Amino acid sequence: MNQNIDRRNLLKSGLMTLGGMVLAPQLSMGAFPNTPVQLDSKNRLYYTPLMREHFISNPPDVTKLKARLNANENPYGPPASAKQAVVDSVVLGNRYAWKELSDLVGKIVKKEGPGVTPNHIMMGPGSSDLLEKVALVQFMHGGNIVSADPCYMSLVSVAKSVGAKWKAVPCKSDWSHDLPAMEAAIDADTKLVYICNPNNPTGSITSGKELLDFCSRVSEKVPVFIDEAYLELAEGTGTQSMVSLLGQNKNVIIARTFSKIMGMAGLRVGYIAALPSFLDKIQNITRGGMGISYTSVLAASASIEDMEFQTMTKKLNSETKAYLYSNLDRMNYKYIPSYTNFVIFPIAMDGKDFLGKMYAKGIGVRTFDIQKKTWCRVSMGTMDEMKLFVKALEEIS
Repeated sequence: MNQNIDRRNLLKSGLMTLGGMVLAPQLSMGAFPNTPVQLDSKNRLYYTPLMREHFISNPPDVTKLKARLNANENPYGPPASAKQAVVDSVVLGNRYAWKELSDLVGKIVKKEGPGVTPNHIMMGPGSSDLLEKVALVQFMHGGNIVSADPCYMSLVSVAKSVGAKWKAVPCKSDWSHDLPAMEAAIDADTKLVYICNPNNPTGSITSGKELLDFCSRVSEKVPVFIDEAYLELAEGTGTQSMVSLLGQNKNVIIARTFSKIMGMAGLRVGYIAALPSFLDKIQNITRGGMGISYTSVLAASASIEDMEFQTMTKKLNSETKAYLYSNLDRMNYKYIPSYTNFVIFPIAMDGKDFLGKMYAKGIGVRTFDIQKKTWCRVSMGTMDEMKLFVKALEEIS
């Protein structure tokens, strides 16, 4: 039987202190602070029919961790160009950044390429904010949402909070989206299909060619939201964006963020690209760019052109993943090949015990139960941080 815990009571209990929020960021106040958080019969956080998360009630101060590898943050950012932009723009912090925001949108349009105009872009303080706004507007009168299980739950959770039903479709054996099953799940009440590609928390990717065909066809029936937060870190074949479909007037929504490859998670800038007619429905109710600070706009404007930093981030992310892979192979851990800045692999230990032992060594990670296995998800830190993680893993295994 599931239990419900009110978020405000979590604040009182200490679970939603800063440390607790980093341990389980999905618990953050978000759009609905009074929505109960569910625990299952084993005292795990209940996310989906196939996914639970372990937590400990007394996590350490995350600022004192030796390796903060639990939130998929970029350990190298913000880039120097963005830091300087923040310093230079603070003096204008008393002004609204409308012109500067428009200039940033112009740079985004140039980046996204043919078929995308300023009218296709909606800005927000991080992409999660925009996921939630879409959910609020799209499901304010009910309906259902189709997505994979497991997936990133921000959009799905808010949709459910306003009365939507969730049609969860299990991932395939290689952890890619089961696109035929997702298409079959669509019915007359479906108002959105949500796809996180690369996916979180698995790090897996769905073939760009197959996804392009799916989005092109399915978007004629129902809007398709593709969350590409991690796509700029992905390497290999089949890693293409779906943004080209906007030039064909397809009803797709593509989410991007400055939090990952550009290292601006704390500065909070993101955007969605969609048909102007779709964005009009959102912006008739809520504005996106209003929530971004002047300094963040200028930082984003600098970082989007800082290709040297982006190239460096991608290179170092690949190097640390290769180092982790080689050590996981050596220790016989069977990880899911990752197209992101994190790796997930099964562990032969209770998830809560694993967390406690890692925290005792100053290492922050996440543990989940997915499809009857316990998994560790570790974010890519610096090489020194990954060496600390590998050493800790060896010692507690």
